[in-house]
Amino acid sequence: MKEVFFYVEGMHCESCENRIQNRIKELNEVESVVANHNDGTVKVTLNKNIEQKIILDILDDMGFLVKEKQ
Repeated sequence: MKEVFFYVEGMHCESCENRIQNRIKELNEVESVVANHNDGTVKVTLNKNIEQKIILDILDDMGFLVKEKQ
């Protein structure tokens, strides 16, 4: 298992968290997703290797901005 973290701008509520979690969980390579609007993070646990760009593209398509850790 591998964990990857994303810092996401634009998550304002639990509804945003749920949308992100449900969409990313659709990927076969994803074991779990935890989005937290309070600290703007998305933690993805992978059961197989996947290009992070796929997750970045999903977040971008959903209207969220992924930023560098500050």
